[in-house]
Amino acid sequence: MTRLVAVLGYSDRGAPELHHVCAARLARAELEASADDVVLFSGWDRRRGTRAEADLMAQSWRTPVRARIVDRGARTTLGNAIGVGRATRRLEADEVVLVTSSWHGRRAGFLVRASLLGSGATLRVVRTDEPTTPRHSFRELVAWVAVPVLALVAARTR
Repeated sequence: MTRLVAVLGYSDRGAPELHHVCAARLARAELEASADDVVLFSGWDRRRGTRAEADLMAQSWRTPVRARIVDRGARTTLGNAIGVGRATRRLEADEVVLVTSSWHGRRAGFLVRASLLGSGATLRVVRTDEPTTPRHSFRELVAWVAVPVLALVAARTR
């Protein structure tokens, strides 16, 4: 049995260190991961000359795991979802543990679930307990407008 723990990145567009939101996701993922798991760090570098969120997370990771995957190409939640789906298929993973923020979990889970269609893998969404801000609530509300179309894209991308 292969379990993939996928940690979604978050940044403030170019800070040289992990954003506190991303650090909280990473800490929560370390609580979930075991030595037999594969961990996927997903997130890009928003500015030239800065390190990708995925690299910053991988560098900060302390829990022993079977393998680590660094996905620097995911620029959006859709990109994260597609990357998780591809990694799941490549690894033939049976279970995906998706780690993100409380305010982001529903949308991210919906898109990752679409990307997993036909893979046979189950999905469990694990959320941090950070408070939801009005900014995050507004961002999620606006983002949900595109979710039905994005889910179709995620489901068709292998």
